[in-house]
Parts: sequence; structure tokens; C-alpha cells
Amino acid sequence: MAVLAQRWVFDQRSVFDRMTGAAALDPVTYEEVKKDDKATGEAVVVVVIVAICSAIGAFWHGALAIAAAPISAILTWLVWTAITYVIGDKLLGSRATWPELLRTIGFAQSPGVFMILGVIPILGGLLRLIVAIWMLVAGIVAIRTALSFSTGKAVLTALLCWGVLMGLAYITRGGDWFRM
Repeated sequence: MAVLAQRWVFDQRSVFDRMTGAAALDPVTYEEVKKDDKATGEAVVVVVIVAICSAIGAFWHGALAIAAAPISAILTWLVWTAITYVIGDKLLGSRATWPELLRTIGFAQSPGVFMILGVIPILGGLLRLIVAIWMLVAGIVAIRTALSFSTGKAVLTALLCWGVLMGLAYITRGGDWFRM
């Protein structure tokens, strides 16, 4: 009966409630979205909302940055999930599923709504950096939950993923870190 009551409470939470929990680094929220098959669509909504906020926050960087921000947010989510799946599930021996990782890592993007603060002159870049670090920490919580890892193993997985993502970014920018 308690499981049914708990499930009913989960079903009553909106995507915004879950985003708030994910941004607050609440492990219960991550466990909830991991187990809820219907939350995959919600994770897509989170990533799209963050992509829009990121595009607005890129205002001072010009039209190309505004156009690239949403595409980058969505592709980064998918690539980060794929790399996490390979590293965590295949190399480090977890038993997570692809949809579980999509959901938890998608919700880990929730702090990205604050990327919109990038429009603030002078402080925007610093604020975006702070939000990016927050998103990384949320990603570690998501990885820990989805892969049932210790925090240390989740940090290792996230750092390995980050290294691969940075390598891919370097390659796609033709070896120029500063080119947008």
C-alpha cells in the first residue's frame, strides 16, 4: 500500500517540481525519474527549456551563438548520455538502461535554466560558468543514481565523460578552443 501511495505522489509532481528537485540535487527526485518510464518525455522538455534559456543567455555572443546554443544543449545531452552509458554500464559494470540515463541526465540539465543570466552585461559569463559547474554536479548526482554508483565512481565517470566531451569539442572546433 505504501508503494502505491508513494507512486501516486510521484505521479502528482509536475515537470517543474521535478526540475526544482533535480536542481536542488535531491537524490529522491533522481531516483523518481529513473524509475518513471513516462519521465523520458519530461526529460526532453527539460532539455528544450534549458536550450531556449541557453540561447537567450548567449545573446551577447551574436546570432551564431544564439542559433548554436539549443542545438548544442540537445546534442550535449545525447552525447553525454551515450558516453556515460558506455563508460558506466559497459566499462564499469553498472546495469543501467539507456532510458534511465536519458531521464536522469536530462533532469540534471535543470540548473541550465539559469543560463539565461548570460544576458547580464559583465557578469553573464561568470554566471554561466557557475551554472555549468552546478550542472556538472547535478550530472554526478544523476550518474550516481542511474548507475547505482558510489559518489566517487560517479565523479570518475563524469570526469571521464567530460574529458571525452572536451576532446570532441576540440576536434569539432578544428583545434581552436576559442572559436564559437
